[in-house]
Amino acid sequence: MATAVPQAASAVTVLVSRRVKPGHEAAFEQASQAMTAAARPFAGYLGGQMVHPDPEVDDEESNLYHTVFAFDTPEHLQAWQTSPERAERLQAIAPHTLSSTQLRPVSGLGLWFTPAGGTAQKPPPRWKVAVVTWLGIFPTVFVLFLTVAPLLASWPLLPRVMVITLLVVVLMTWVVAPRLTTWLKPFLYPKPAVAS
Repeated sequence: MATAVPQAASAVTVLVSRRVKPGHEAAFEQASQAMTAAARPFAGYLGGQMVHPDPEVDDEESNLYHTVFAFDTPEHLQAWQTSPERAERLQAIAPHTLSSTQLRPVSGLGLWFTPAGGTAQKPPPRWKVAVVTWLGIFPTVFVLFLTVAPLLASWPLLPRVMVITLLVVVLMTWVVAPRLTTWLKPFLYPKPAVAS
């Protein structure tokens, strides 16, 4: 369930997390695709993408699905969220989920470092997102330059850059950033100090 999400200066991106009942995955995905189809005609809809659970995870996160979608303005997002069409699609999704939907807005690269589940948390400061983004991108680009770049040496510059940057985005989104978020969670989301 993916469509292109072009850039817009005032675009609003939202992350929706739903825990799916075991055995209901196919029905849930079908209902989610219907939700996306219903949103597509709405003014300002920029696109969406479903992120499936990590197949290597075997804990409470194993059936946690995420959907990222975007509208060009908060007003257009609000029109979709309060629409009868969305309410109808939510009713179709509800029988396939175990818990209430977690919905939170995200911005910029902060999407890469959003915790996989649990209650919504305050986003980390931008400087922390920048530090962790660099910690992910630097080794990813380094490895790609050592492994993939030599294979593309005879290509023109523009296609080479397109392939390398595409691989960086894919690896950051589905491999590197989720692991960094887990490893560096105390840094990104420190526990509030307990008043003595």
